[in-house]
Order: sequence, then C-alpha cells, then structure tokens
Amino acid sequence: MEQRHLGRTGLRVSRIGLGTLTWGRGTGEHDAADQLKAFWEAGGTLIDTADVYGGGEAEYLLGQLVERLIPRHELVIATKAGSVADPYRRFDGSRGHLLAALDASLARLATDYVDLWQVHAFDPDTPLEETLQALDIAVSSGRARYVGVSNYCGWQLAKAATWQLAGAGGRARLASTQMEYSLLQRGVEREVLPAARDLGVGLLPSSPLGRGVLTGKYRQGVPADSRGASERLAAFVEPYLDEDAARVVEAVAIAADGLAATPLQVALAWVRDRPGVTAPIVGARDARQLTAALSVEALSLPDEIRRALDDVSAPVHRYPDQDWSTL
Repeated sequence: MEQRHLGRTGLRVSRIGLGTLTWGRGTGEHDAADQLKAFWEAGGTLIDTADVYGGGEAEYLLGQLVERLIPRHELVIATKAGSVADPYRRFDGSRGHLLAALDASLARLATDYVDLWQVHAFDPDTPLEETLQALDIAVSSGRARYVGVSNYCGWQLAKAATWQLAGAGGRARLASTQMEYSLLQRGVEREVLPAARDLGVGLLPSSPLGRGVLTGKYRQGVPADSRGASERLAAFVEPYLDEDAARVVEAVAIAADGLAATPLQVALAWVRDRPGVTAPIVGARDARQLTAALSVEALSLPDEIRRALDDVSAPVHRYPDQDWSTL
C-alpha cells in the first residue's frame, strides 16, 4: 500500500487507515485479529482508535493483538482523548483530564508511546492554550510522537494550528485533523480543509463511505443486518437516506459499473485522492469486508468520472466562501 506523509511532518502512514470503533463491542477478538492481520499483510500501517471506543475495550484489544501478532514498530497507532461519559459535559479538554486519559490509553494499548494522539473534540469550557499544552507535554515526555485534533471546525483548527506554529520551539505542531468526509458529507471543504492545507495539517477522513450508504447496500431499502436497521445506529445512518443522497449513490453505482469496480471502491477512491487528504479511516465488520475495502489500492478514478462525482455531490456554498467570483 502506498504511504503518505501526515501533513507537513516526517511521519508516513498508509493511505488507508483501519478503524476500530466497533472493536470490543460488535467486533470480537477473533474478527479483530483477522482484520489486523489482513490490514498489515496488505501494507497497512495506520490503526485508529480512541479511549471511548467500546469503553476502552478497543484499545485493550488492540494492545493484546499487537503484542501477539505484529511488531509494534511496524504500526502507526493513533488514539484520541477528550470525550467523556458525562451527561452535563460531552468533552473535557483540560490538561489534567487529557494527560490522565493518555496514561490510561498507554496502559490499555500495552505500549510506551502512541504514534499519533488527537484531541477528540473542541472543549468550549477549557482555554484552548491549556488543551494544546497537554499535547506539548505528551510529545516532550515521549508519550506521543505526533499530535492532532478531531472534530474541530475551521476557525478552531486554524486557531489551534497557528498557536502551535507561533511558539518559539517548545510547541508541537499539529500533524492531523480527523473529520467526517465523503461524497455525502463534504462540509469540511468549506473551511476546515482549506485551513488544514494552508497550515500543513493532514486530513484523516472518518466515515468515508457515508456511514455505509455509499456501498449501495441501502438502494433497495434497509437490510435487516445493517447499521440502519439496528436500534443503536439507525439514527446515525438515517440522515444519508434522503433523496439527495440517493442521487449520489446512484451516480457512484453507475461509475462503478463503467469501471468494472464496486461502489465501495469508487466512493473510497474519490475521498482518498482528494487534495489535502492523507488517509481515510475504514471500519469493517470482518476481514472479508476489510479486504474488499483494501482492494481500492488498485483503483484510480479517471478525471471525467471524478468530475462527474464532484458535480452530483457538490454542496451549496454561499456567502462567505473562499471564491466570491460566482456570488
């Protein structure tokens, strides 16, 4: 698998990442082990997790599998902290919470360091410089090699990245931002992606398959064994089952037929090769699903198909936008 630099740093990662959102919850040890082996054998290196995935079980399971199956130095392990199970406060970006969460993550992962540590979301109740100081301490103490953020809007990302760059040598620059990005969700193109590209921050798209909808599985209705049919995740999928999304899904299916590919491959290739993107994060139910996603490595979309998909999925951007020429 091709490797890419993460933002304007020396860290190289596989251009597809493996997500572990369901590990320790819907994905058990056997299936997780099969996925990890298939990913590594395909040349994948970037493994994405978080301290809240499965209540910590995803990190624990990953730590156990890496110790048994794959040399630690051959993987780029990324985790996140800042989400909390508190009905009155969804995110805690305080220095104390973040550093304690990092220590707990390292214990579960059975490693002395993570390659990439990201703040899971912006905390409006904590001064941003305090949150960013936790990232600096993590790097200077050797507990994290690189740092980034997740779910920061455009001004939040720009402020954080600029603050880090403005420091006189004692601050760790932001390597990454992780955001939802797909043919069904192009909101990051408005401000986040331009800011990231300008400031040298690599984008790690989550849900690059439109929460599964872009695979085409929902074209004839909601399958009984799908996320859209589950009580816990139906609300997660539902926003992408409207008429606008259906038009995009049909366009992806038509493109796939013309390329002798699958809709999954077409949708994933589109987001993988967008300017500013480093590596989409792909989750799978089992190794078979993951292998299907990893087969995208052999596919590059022709320019005319890429432009057609751009057009059919184009979001409506009005004032103020980067390009005022059409206003």
